[in-house]
Amino acid sequence: MKNLRIRKSIGLCIGIIIGLAIIPAATLQTLAQSRPIVLSHYIFPEFTEGYIFLKGGPINKGALNFNALTEEVVFMSKGKVLAIGENEIGRVDSVLIAGRKFVVFNNKFAELLFEKGGSPNLPSAGGFRLFAEHKCSVIPPGKPGPYGTTSQTSSTVTLSSIIGGGTVYNLSLPDGYKTKPYTYYWIEKDGNAQKFSTIKQIQKAYPAKADAIKSYLKDHKVKMEDYDSVKDFVIFLEE
Repeated sequence: MKNLRIRKSIGLCIGIIIGLAIIPAATLQTLAQSRPIVLSHYIFPEFTEGYIFLKGGPINKGALNFNALTEEVVFMSKGKVLAIGENEIGRVDSVLIAGRKFVVFNNKFAELLFEKGGSPNLPSAGGFRLFAEHKCSVIPPGKPGPYGTTSQTSSTVTLSSIIGGGTVYNLSLPDGYKTKPYTYYWIEKDGNAQKFSTIKQIQKAYPAKADAIKSYLKDHKVKMEDYDSVKDFVIFLEE
């Protein structure tokens, strides 16, 4: 799907010059539209001042956000949305947006919810890291069917087409499109990473703590869409 994206390399100065990929996206004309701007596929309600920390020390400052459809850290510059390109992602140590930290995990950006022990890139023995992998699916407009019904087209095909045209980087998707955000969590420890998206999957990962889990869940509400409650739950299980 990524090979459908239209990109060209540029040199952009945000404190220092770094190589980034420019995406056809929210132009000044888009920003001037009368209808409200809806960041339906971004995890922050607006572009927020943040920092890109490069390996070796340089720090870049800009208006940042996170595109859950493409799983990229993006920022606004002169009415366009720019994304850190695949060739440059390896130069990034971390990104800070509204106090939330994003790091490179599995060759993409993921939010680092918690880390205990070890280096910034790998937990030590007895340590662990908890990530939130922010994602978003697209539900295209339904096609008119018989007797006033509608049918949904393939979201994969439609998403490919809007990525190819750069629409996915606009501040709002075309009329009729709906988005459904969801999150995968990852626990990384002892050289392995385990993914989960439900409480039952977390329980299976800690079979020796079945009784403690039952007791915890009686006293605490753990919702998968509530990052803090998931973080506190995992920290409890790792104690």
